[in-house]
Amino acid sequence: MTDVAEGASADAAATPLALAQPEDRHSREEWEAATAAVLRKARKLTDEDPDAAVWDRLTHTTLDGIAISPLGVAGGPEPSVRPRRAGAWDIRALVSNPDAKLANEEALVDLDGGVTSLWVAVDETTDLSAVLDGVLLDLAPVVLDAPTVPTEAARALLAYAAERGVALHPDSNLGADPLGAMLRDLPLAVEEAIGELRDLAVQAKGAGVRAIVVDATAAHDLGASDVQELAWSISAGVAYLRWLTDHGLDLVDAANLIEFRYAAADEQFPTIAKLRAARQLWASVLQHSGLAEDVVVEQRQHAVTSRPMLSKYDPYVNMLRGTVAAFAAGVGGADAVTVLPFDSALGQPELFGRRIARNVSHLLIDESHVAVVADPAGGAYAVEQLTADLAAAAWTAFQQLEEEWEAGRDLTEFRQRIAATVAERERQVARRTRPLTGVTEFPNLAEQLPAREPDPLNDRTARYGASFEALRDEPAATPVFLATLGTIAQHTARATFATNLFAAGGIAVEVAGPTSGVDELLAKYDGQPVVCLAGTDAAYAEWGAAAVEALRAAGAQHVIIAGKPDAVDAEVDDAAAMGVDALAFLTSTREKLS
Repeated sequence: MTDVAEGASADAAATPLALAQPEDRHSREEWEAATAAVLRKARKLTDEDPDAAVWDRLTHTTLDGIAISPLGVAGGPEPSVRPRRAGAWDIRALVSNPDAKLANEEALVDLDGGVTSLWVAVDETTDLSAVLDGVLLDLAPVVLDAPTVPTEAARALLAYAAERGVALHPDSNLGADPLGAMLRDLPLAVEEAIGELRDLAVQAKGAGVRAIVVDATAAHDLGASDVQELAWSISAGVAYLRWLTDHGLDLVDAANLIEFRYAAADEQFPTIAKLRAARQLWASVLQHSGLAEDVVVEQRQHAVTSRPMLSKYDPYVNMLRGTVAAFAAGVGGADAVTVLPFDSALGQPELFGRRIARNVSHLLIDESHVAVVADPAGGAYAVEQLTADLAAAAWTAFQQLEEEWEAGRDLTEFRQRIAATVAERERQVARRTRPLTGVTEFPNLAEQLPAREPDPLNDRTARYGASFEALRDEPAATPVFLATLGTIAQHTARATFATNLFAAGGIAVEVAGPTSGVDELLAKYDGQPVVCLAGTDAAYAEWGAAAVEALRAAGAQHVIIAGKPDAVDAEVDDAAAMGVDALAFLTSTREKLS
């Protein structure tokens, strides 16, 4: 057996890998040809389009105008800064229940369920000792989030640890971030809070913990793009670094007191690249600040799944969004990952949501082994290119912020740039080119939402589907009559499209069903003020005009056609087709129904 094994090993070593064979190597032109063939079958390319058109067709452009190529190519930028994390990430649970007893119960259940650190929301009413009762502070890091009372919360945590006679875990963080509170426009005496940073930093250093969290989700939750979020984080980080070093702290000590928090969204490659770009940018800042070449100070990253991406309707889809985002955060190298419970958009999450949230990380770490490979995205041409593009754009945006700070201007211009991003995202969501499953696509009008207690944290968030959710909150009292022309097989495609479109705006439909002519269609009409025709182009040409005329005569006040408005030889009031501004269309339709 030994001889056979050795012989087999020798043969394997002498034989090149299968993928290295000449017949397995293909040129760029061959890839373009194969891809173009698929796109032509899907009618996304014509026979006249060159094969090279696949690049434009498959390239996605972000809100920052950065192109995401369908395929990475060699010869791109140098590999970016590697993550420092080796192995599993810290599974961090958000504890934010305003009831201290319930918050404590949730924290202990989460820790028993495999959570490894706590992110604790604190305000003026929080009894921190009650929230942390029974928590092993030396084993479970505690990161505070007290935007309106940063100093008071930090002192309370340090005092509570001293009272119990335990040392805080070194990955704990007092969580000061007065600039983040300023961006969120929260009630805080920012200058006073910044003035207290040095004392807070000294206390944190003495306790062996960190003092500051640069919370970039303050920008993300307002609707910022990836570049704007990165720029804010680096600008705030530089401000804190400058303040601490100007007040006597060593550069290395100051940098080691700062942790960064970023949002992880369900667009996995931009999220991976964003975390990589953040490390690259912070390394550049430290280099420009005079950090010695032989000294390594890596950016500590906490990634939290995006709150704005969560939907209130069809909330169970949030489990999938959270899983993709957590995967991207882990692959991107985040040191700690928080998966927000799927029911967070509804209010205070309950035990089931919290259990699923923490188990997402367990699934990725323990079952999918995502954390076994160090930096799995490192060296991938497409990821490295996207990282470089994000870093370059964010550095420019950071410099713009710095110039505005130095000129003594406030955050008005930065907020205006975020508002422009929000407007563009809203435009894409309204036209459903940025689909939201369960909200703008495939909504379920009959669903019963689980009841949850209000969560003040949601008030800070501009949720991506909020405009559509507002329509769903007050369903239309009157349905649209869906005038289906022809057999089910003939009308089902456009009828399904129209039904889903109306449902996205809280509008139900009454479907005529299979019809063979005007008389049968009128027999099923019950006087609804708004009618929508749904059928094939052939049916529209054959008897669509007669159907419109008959329905108007029977009482229809507003006639819509599913398809292009000129598909029927009669005057219609509106049309529902791909690319329509769905939000404007639905708002107008609801007005006609009322």
